[in-house]
Amino acid sequence: MAAAEIEIDVALVRALLAEQHPDLAGLPLRVVAQGWDNVMARLGDDLVVRVPRRALAAPLVEHEQRWLPQLAPGLPVAVPVPVRVGVPSPALGYPWSWSVVPWFDGVRAADVPLARRRALASPLAGVLRALHTPAPAGFPVNPVRGVPLATRDAAVRDRLASGVVPEATAVEALWDRVVAAPPWDGPPRWLHGDLHPGNLVVTEEVPDDVGRGDVGLVAVADFGDLTAGDPATDLATAWLTFDAVGRATFRDRLAERYPAEDPVWVRARGWAVSMSTSMLTSGPEHAWVLDMGRQALEQVLGDA
Repeated sequence: MAAAEIEIDVALVRALLAEQHPDLAGLPLRVVAQGWDNVMARLGDDLVVRVPRRALAAPLVEHEQRWLPQLAPGLPVAVPVPVRVGVPSPALGYPWSWSVVPWFDGVRAADVPLARRRALASPLAGVLRALHTPAPAGFPVNPVRGVPLATRDAAVRDRLASGVVPEATAVEALWDRVVAAPPWDGPPRWLHGDLHPGNLVVTEEVPDDVGRGDVGLVAVADFGDLTAGDPATDLATAWLTFDAVGRATFRDRLAERYPAEDPVWVRARGWAVSMSTSMLTSGPEHAWVLDMGRQALEQVLGDA
């Protein structure tokens, strides 16, 4: 994890609230997550404060503030539309925008067994059918999402040479094929940009004696990588989130938009290689990310 450029703690978050949203400053507040880019502090029962911890993340929060209010009404799932917007505070020495967003009760899809995630395939396909529309001029540009797959070639090959990727020879042979797929030639379409099971909030009933229990999609979180471009970037979730059965359902529900023979699926598998190998470079303190990467790579290699 990149080092924080500003240490975010409860005292700073409460001071920001007191300065800019004093009606919220008295609510219970506790840090619940330290991500690569943001610190999340739960505020009362229904809210969470999303505060960038490094400069690279600051524009991403602003993209969420600018675009999510426009996109959310057309989506069939809850997304973290800011309910309050924070601005830089010279007085407190905090230089970036920040947000107060809804808290979604649930668990990460990454913490649910693959076979039980199959119930998410249809609703998640519905989210992408709604989201993947042509983006207007001025959409947020992301240099590592929605771009031609070939732009990720050097990064992927460096990871394969690092020794952290299992079955690197097989992965490289697959990468050689997928990176040569025809590029996207349509208009830029809106993309989540980071659609993996760690960013899917689900509700899970306690499994019964044979492991059954309903799983439902509650929200799609973390739109920091929001951009527009090649939809293959988001379609990579077919391998990142699902097993073969769930993946077949997911692809079937999207077949009218993205037919089976469309090279977008070849590129999507390539994006799954890129994202899963990136996850495998996470340190041991992020065991759940490493597990997510290993599981996704198994799905990529196991697919016919």
